[in-house]
Amino acid sequence: MRYEGNIYRPPPEADAYILQCTIGCSYNKCTYCSMYKDVRYRVRNIEELKEDIRMAKAAFGNKVEKVFLSDGDAISLPTEMLLEILSELYTTFPNLTHVSTYAGPQSTLDKTLDEFKQLKEAGLSMTYLGVESGSDAVLKAVRKGVNSAEMLAAGQNIVGAGIKLVAMIMIGLGGHSEGSKRHALETAQLINQMNPYLLGLLTTVPMKGTVLFRQVTNGDFKLLDPYEVLDELKLLLETLDNDNLLINSTHGSNLLAIKGTLGEVKLSTLDHINRRLLTKDNDLIGKAYLGHF
Repeated sequence: MRYEGNIYRPPPEADAYILQCTIGCSYNKCTYCSMYKDVRYRVRNIEELKEDIRMAKAAFGNKVEKVFLSDGDAISLPTEMLLEILSELYTTFPNLTHVSTYAGPQSTLDKTLDEFKQLKEAGLSMTYLGVESGSDAVLKAVRKGVNSAEMLAAGQNIVGAGIKLVAMIMIGLGGHSEGSKRHALETAQLINQMNPYLLGLLTTVPMKGTVLFRQVTNGDFKLLDPYEVLDELKLLLETLDNDNLLINSTHGSNLLAIKGTLGEVKLSTLDHINRRLLTKDNDLIGKAYLGHF
């Protein structure tokens, strides 16, 4: 297999064959993101991709059951090309049951609901959408490129086509005080309307080389301390209302590892948060957001 640059994929796709359909991200302007900075975005040739698929067949035979289409936004490919890639994959790997990709909101909005239905029918089973926030102010500040109404429309197009949507959000991205409250409330309200299959939580950690890292270093953006993170998480969970929504916060950036449906984890998690906020043992202050407690 041939890859250019660093390969990124969601944790659930660790056992997937990765097919690099594009190099880099079609947008790549978000202030918090450190990915794909060493490459220029381009679409790979379809014949190259078919050759890669044949190479994977020679290497893995019929063992391939999952495929992840990389890099940062394979949804940016023309629908006809995506359909051709999906057809090639399912023809080559008879045991294939799952094909997923990252989806940028702008690229998602460029496709119609009918196009997503075609992709679903062809075997695209899951997309990962970086929602980050439901607040217009936060989305503008981090240069996401869309507002909350556009983000909602992007997510609803995917859900409406029957493709499983993993919506990813970032705790702490709204900053302090009222910004934190607005971020939590408006993000939860957006997720309630979007109705994704799974909500993935990450906590904002500035990465070297990003605009956000410079903002934190210069004092223009102040990170939440651990108790403020818990306050924001509490408000988010209190506002979410779909008991069947799967939640996963097992990413290493988070303070709390949550995994299960909202109905299963809400009350116990809120009770745990409330107890930590009540006691406020100072061992949490200054800790990086690594591990669980």
